[in-house]
Formats: sequence, C-alpha cells, structure tokens
Amino acid sequence: MKNNKKEHYLKLNVALEALIDRWYAWPHLVSPATSAMNIKNRHLKIMESFIKNSKIHIAAVKKPEMLGGPFINYGSDKVPEIENLYNETVEKRANMLEFDDSIHELNSLLQEEAKGYSMQTLYNKIPEKLKGYVELYYDLNNQPNYRFFEALLYKSEYYDESSQSISLQLINADNDRPFVLSTPRLDDPSLIHLDIPFKEDIIDELFKMKREPGNLEEITSKLGIKSDQKELFESFFTNEPPPNYIKYNGNGIRTRYFGHACVLVETSEISILVDPVISYDGYETEVNRYTVNDLPEQIDYVLITHNHQDHVLLETLLQLRHIVKNIVVPSGGKGNLQDPNLKLMLNNIGFDNVIELDDMESINMKGCMITGLPFLGEHSDLDVRTKLCFHVELHNKLKILFAADSCNIQPELYTKVHNIMGDVDVIFLGMECDGAPLSWLYGPLLSKKMDRDMDQSRRLAGCDYDQGNALIDVFNPKNVFVYAMGLEPWLEFISSIKYTDESRPIVESNRLVDKCNKNDIEAERLFGEKTIEY
Repeated sequence: MKNNKKEHYLKLNVALEALIDRWYAWPHLVSPATSAMNIKNRHLKIMESFIKNSKIHIAAVKKPEMLGGPFINYGSDKVPEIENLYNETVEKRANMLEFDDSIHELNSLLQEEAKGYSMQTLYNKIPEKLKGYVELYYDLNNQPNYRFFEALLYKSEYYDESSQSISLQLINADNDRPFVLSTPRLDDPSLIHLDIPFKEDIIDELFKMKREPGNLEEITSKLGIKSDQKELFESFFTNEPPPNYIKYNGNGIRTRYFGHACVLVETSEISILVDPVISYDGYETEVNRYTVNDLPEQIDYVLITHNHQDHVLLETLLQLRHIVKNIVVPSGGKGNLQDPNLKLMLNNIGFDNVIELDDMESINMKGCMITGLPFLGEHSDLDVRTKLCFHVELHNKLKILFAADSCNIQPELYTKVHNIMGDVDVIFLGMECDGAPLSWLYGPLLSKKMDRDMDQSRRLAGCDYDQGNALIDVFNPKNVFVYAMGLEPWLEFISSIKYTDESRPIVESNRLVDKCNKNDIEAERLFGEKTIEY
C-alpha cells in the first residue's frame, strides 16, 4: 500500500472517458434533442440486436471491413449486462424516448398539413412534449421546417446530468478500446466508473495532477472512490514527476502535429491548439507521438473546426479544461436539429470561456490574428453551419490555413477568400476523401430511412487530389501538410479507419504530395508527430 501522505502524480496514460448512460459521449449525445434521437435510434437498436443474436456481432467485429458498423464488441457472456443496460435505458430515459416520438410526430404534421398557408393554427397541434420548445417556419421555397429553442432544452427535463458519468482507466496499447459509436462501456475490473457530471471541478483537480503533485488521500475522498477500488485507483498514480515541459522561447513560430487534426502553434507569446485529440504516454508503441506533457502549461486559444466526434473529443477537452483560456468555435445554425449549438453544449459541461466566430470574422491579439474562413462540404449536404476553416497569422510574417475536412467542391469560393486574405505560407489539408455515408453519423436524426444510393452518394468526405490541388493553386503555399486522415492507431476507436496502400485517400494524397514536391512546395502526409519551426 502506498503512503497516501506523499504527493502523487497522475500517470500520463490515465484516460478519461466521458459517458452518457454508459455510451461514449460526443456532442450529439450531450445536446438534448440529438441525444434523444441517438438513444432511441442508435443505442437501443444496437443493444436490441445484440440481445437477440450476439453471434452476428461477434462475427462482424472480427472483419476489418465491418469496422465502425453497428456491432457491439463483447462476447455472448455480456448479453445479460447489455439486456440490463437496455432495460435501464428504457426506464430512465422514457421522457427522451417520448421526445423522439414527438419529433417524428411533428415531422409528419408538417409534411401533411403545412401546405404554404399560415402555420398559426398548427401551433395548437404541436405534440405536448415539444410545445414551447420549437418554432415553425417555411423556407423561401415554401418547404416547412422547425427549429428548437435549444437553450430552453438545456434548462428542461430533457437535459439530465444524472445520465453523465466518467470512467478512468490505464491505456496500455493504442487500439485496446472498442469503437465508440457502437459499444457501450460496461463494468470492468480495470475501469473505475464515477457518477460525476462533466461540469464538475473535481475533473480539473484530478487531471492537474498529471503535472502538479497532489494528495492521493484527498483526491480519493473527493471522488468517492469505493474501498474495493482503492487499490486500482492508487495504481493510476506515481511518485515520479513527469518530464519537464520545455517552453518555446524562440523568436519564430513552432508548430507541432499531435495526430489526426490536432496541431499546436506556439510563439514565445501565445499558444494555439487546433482540434485537440491527444494520445497517451507510458507504454510501448511503434509510433512516436506528442502527448499532454508536450503541451504548454497554458493554452491561450483552442480552435474547433467543426462539430464531429473526432474534432470535438470530450475525452481530451475535459482533461485540458483547466489549462485552456479560450475556446473558439464556429457559430451554429440556431436550432436546427442536425446542427446543435456547440457553444451551448460546451457552456453546459463546464466551459465558460467559449467564443463564437463567423465567416470572415477575426480575433486580434498581440502578434496574432485568427480569422474564420468558410468551410464547404463534409456534412453530407445537410444544413450545418457549425464549421470553419481557420486562418492564423503570426507576427505579420507567417500565415497558416487549417482546412481540416473542408472539401473544395467550389474553388471559386476560395478564390474570393484569397482576394481578401492573400497567399498563405502553410496549408494543413484534410484528404479523407471517401468518408462514411450520411447515415453513419446522422442516421438517427432522419425522419425516414434514405435510399441506399442516395445515402452512399452523400459522404462525410474531405478533399480529393483535384480539389486539394485547386486549393493549393489558389493560396500558393510554401508548405502543404496533409492531415486529419485518422491514420494514427490510437484514433481507431474514434474513427474506425484502417487504410491500405490502395485506399483512395492514400492514393489521392500521395498524388498531391508528389505534385507539390515536384513544384518546389514542401509537402508531406503527416503521421504520428511532427515539429516544424519557422
């Protein structure tokens, strides 16, 4: 038994999973309306299928081509636990299931009765669960629709913090967690589940201990660790301090790639972290990476490009909350079901430092200007406004464009942007050009099932070679870095992506990198870690 009086550090490979009803939390599970529809049309359906025939799931998860499908990654011995979770969900979230039914009822009402005449009489026919939470409207083509007063939903019974919990575990391998959208987190001897709402300060206090020593006995008590889990909890700590972070004090600019779409930009005065997805340290791996210990002690700005689970990773954001001064997010669509407000979501889980930015709007500070640029595509042609590319100008001498998953389907847009912003020095460009179909992410929100051909044609896709090349032709960069590909092995549990050399995103990005290098533009597809100094 350790001496609890000593100061201890939280090990660098301790992970937090934010959970809602034991499912891995992402923005659509936090926002009340999308949460209701995911519970009803994703979680319950997957669990019901597993209960009826677990063998189908067991066989499917062994096939690489089925990775990311709606299959629970447990053995048949877990059927009773999944059945118990199913029954608990039906009982505890009865109001959410009724809310989902009401949304479908409202959709039917509008399709059947909103024919272009005044909607005033329809307000009395709105389902009781939705009255006071929606506004009805026509678009300019006389098509009926509705929007939520989302801020009111967060103050209602439909936002229930008792559904929130966290789990703590040691990560000992890059790909030892099942895919987040299809497998709930059951009890496990290696996990500690704690019924703590995401907004609680105790999460900050715990994760400060990755760098600052704390009292193990006090944190054990504050978290309410049960006696039979104290030994496991104590194994999450060490007396050994982590390596010291070496602050960047140069006169130039340093960028560090942390994997996927996560990039840290530093000068001696400011630090900016884009789309935080941070891996873990403390175990053997073949892939070098930067981890939390490679971040500065304070991050001035976190930039979020769009509201997908691999770019708004609550697992990382909650661990970093105590060192983040400001989070910059795209302004949203103000109540559209498919476009929940990102600022509202973050505010309600304990981030009170969120700044919304619109297209071509800037934030100015000493030595740095951050501008939001239009972001096209990657959202399956849905009306989603919560998306921005970011243009970062530092010391009036380096301009960086973070294009993330923006798909350059209309090159004339970025020609017009270039007329205002000029050339850039560096482009970070996403080229996951196949992408999943619309239903993979947004299926639970649809009022009716789409035809397969339609679904397959509407992808969550970034640039292909032609689109990326056109973007480079417009902005004339000196450096091009292909990123946001989900290549790193520690991202598989989020993105479910595994490429081969013949995969289209690899082929297309290879072509682009080769073309750039032949034209004296330094280019590279990033993987693992990368430091570039200017």
